[in-house]
Amino acid sequence: MNKDKIFKLAKGFRGRAKNCIRIARERVEKALQYSYRDRRNKKRDMRSLWIERINAGTRLHGVNYGNFMHGLMKENIQLNRKVLSELAMHEPYSFKALVNVSRTTFPGNKAVPKKEGLSSIL
Repeated sequence: MNKDKIFKLAKGFRGRAKNCIRIARERVEKALQYSYRDRRNKKRDMRSLWIERINAGTRLHGVNYGNFMHGLMKENIQLNRKVLSELAMHEPYSFKALVNVSRTTFPGNKAVPKKEGLSSIL
């Protein structure tokens, strides 16, 4: 890369990393490595966030994440994790319907009886 492009990419860096070509080149190369790595890590982090949200939503209805996803797969419901997490957060009744479909399809998704009295609080 030429000097102008490096300084343009190094704009906002601290110290001599923004105006000394040798240090700026090293910092820019490292910054590009970080951005390449973190574009992939961002996808990984978002997927784990979606799984956590789906798991929280399914456990409210007495089903764990793995059994819920297995039931959806057996029923051939092809919703991705991003859409399922949005349903779990913003459309609880639609998500409950999906949980019920999954529960009827996969026998591992037993309905959990409601606790009565003080034990439901604890």
